[in-house]
This record gives sequence, structure tokens and C-alpha cells, in this order.
Amino acid sequence: MKRTMTSVRRREACVLSLLALAVLAAAVAGLFVGPSRMTLSETLAALRGQGSAAQLRILRNIRIPRILAAVAAGAGLSVSGLIMQTTLHNPMASPSTLGVSNAAVFGANLSIIAFAGGFLATGNNLANYTVGANPYAAGAMAFLFSTLSVLLVLGLCRVKNYSPNVVVLAGVAIGALWTAATTMLQFYATDVGISAAVIWNFGDLGRATWRSDGIMLAAALLGTGYFALRSWHYNALLSGEESARSLGVEVERLRFVSLLLASLITAVCVSCLGVIGFVGIICPHVSKKLLGQDHRVAIPASALGGSLLLLLADTLSRSAGRGTALPVGAITSLLGAPFFLWIIFLEKEGARC
Repeated sequence: MKRTMTSVRRREACVLSLLALAVLAAAVAGLFVGPSRMTLSETLAALRGQGSAAQLRILRNIRIPRILAAVAAGAGLSVSGLIMQTTLHNPMASPSTLGVSNAAVFGANLSIIAFAGGFLATGNNLANYTVGANPYAAGAMAFLFSTLSVLLVLGLCRVKNYSPNVVVLAGVAIGALWTAATTMLQFYATDVGISAAVIWNFGDLGRATWRSDGIMLAAALLGTGYFALRSWHYNALLSGEESARSLGVEVERLRFVSLLLASLITAVCVSCLGVIGFVGIICPHVSKKLLGQDHRVAIPASALGGSLLLLLADTLSRSAGRGTALPVGAITSLLGAPFFLWIIFLEKEGARC
């Protein structure tokens, strides 16, 4: 028995180490890929601070920030998806389950269309944008409405003691309301306004900055740390709510705090980068297939897997753009949609997350 447990632990450590090395390799490779077509020698020179001013700006202000954004957002979205699947007993649950992304899109659209990008004083005079436009206004509004949506859903579900089915249905209903409100807002928008709003909706790592990276890294680290400390509680919850209660787990409180924190992590990532779908579905399932459902291992594996997936998707988007980088959200959706169908049709009937 001891030998079996030792071999399992060695396998888990080996897989986690390989994932960490893969993330590091993908991050380093991402430094050398981009539409600017800098050569290998030019990139190495820029890393040493010896390149031209333009090359240094590309590396320091574009490539490194977007790599850090991929690591932070990928980890945050993936771990959030894992926790939602566990607490809701639903393998299809993801960071968009509670309508977080829908609310973020509405908030950003409201800022861009109704408030002219964040400043009422700018109005429709394009000349005023160079003076008063606030690049963080849309993200701030997106985060505000995402938070309000989460609190609204969880407040409504308090009546039913946060039953998993009620949480999912309430999230779908509230998400539909935000989508309807966004549609009506866009219907009355000008051509310029609706174009800016649609572009914001794209999940794009190109808008990452050092400041937004710091915010996302802080949210992902704090959230993942909390979830890791509660690993035993999530493992107990896998056996059923009654079993978890018999072991001393406060199921309703755990579900409320976990869903709130997972949704806030998602809100931070979406408000900084736009909507990036399917990361919270693909990576948790792959990590559980590789290492099982023990959250002591599944949480770090999901975090590393999410970072790796987003790094690879971003590298692919920059390689295939022909002079420009495709939105990374489109790449993850292309990968995630077939995976989602695989989960639906090939998983065993009645299988739990």
C-alpha cells in the first residue's frame, strides 16, 4: 500500500513538474513570436537591453505583458472553473455560469457607448478623446457590473440555500438579462460606438499592461491560495453534501465563498482582457483525467494547464495573424467547442465532476 501511494505521489510530482516546465518553455517561446517579425538575434539583443528603441518597446511593453497576462488569466480562469464544477456538482460549469462574462460585456458596452469611453465630457467630439479618454474606464465598469451580477445571483440563491441547480439556473437567467440589455444598448449606438464595443468584447491579450497584469496576478494568486487551503473541504464535497456535512464541512458557506471568489477572479480577468471562453472547462477536465480529483493536486495542475493553454493559444494567434494578432478568445473557442461536445457525448451517463 505504501509503495502504491509513493508511486502515485511520484507520478503527480512528475506531471506537475512537466507542466511547470512546459509553461516556462511556452513563455520563453512567446518572447520570440509576433507580427513585428523581430529576428532571434534582435529579440535576444532586446532582452539584454541592447536593441533599438522600437525593439525594446515591443519586448517590454507588448510581449512580456501579454505573456504575464496569459499566465495569470489562464491560471485564474482554469482554477475558477475547477472550483465551480466541484461546488455545483456540474462538469459543464465554468466561469461564465453565473453570468459574469455577460455582465462584464454590458458594463464595458455601457462605458463605451453611453459614456463615450469613460468621460461624459468627451461627448461625440473625437478631438476630445486625446485629452480626456480613460483607457481603464471600460474595464472598471465591466468589473463593477460583474460583481453586481455575482452578488445578485448569490443573493437570489440564498432563498434555496445555494442549491447547485438553483445557482446554475439563476446564473443563466441573469446572464440572459445582461445579454438582452447589451443588445438594446448596441441597437441605439452609433457606428463608431458599436465598433469600439464589439472590439472590446474580443478576448485579446494585446491590451494587457503591467498594471493590469499585476491586478490579475494578485487576484489569481490570492484565489488559488485560498482554494488550495480548502482542498480537503472540496475533496469531502465530492462524496456528496451529506457526507461532507458529516465530516464537519459547512457546505452552504463553502459554496457561497467559493463561487463568489471564483466569480471575482473571472471578473478581474474579463474586465482586463475581454471574454476568453472555454479555458475554465478544458483545463480542469484534463487535469482531473491526468491526476484524479484530489484537489491538492488538481488545483495546481489546473492553474498550470490554464496558463499553458492560454500561452499556446496566444502564440498561435500571433503566428497566424499575418501582420496582426488574432483575438486569443477566438482560438480558445475553436479549441473548446469540440472539447465541450466531447464532454457531452462521450462522458459516462450520470458521471460526476
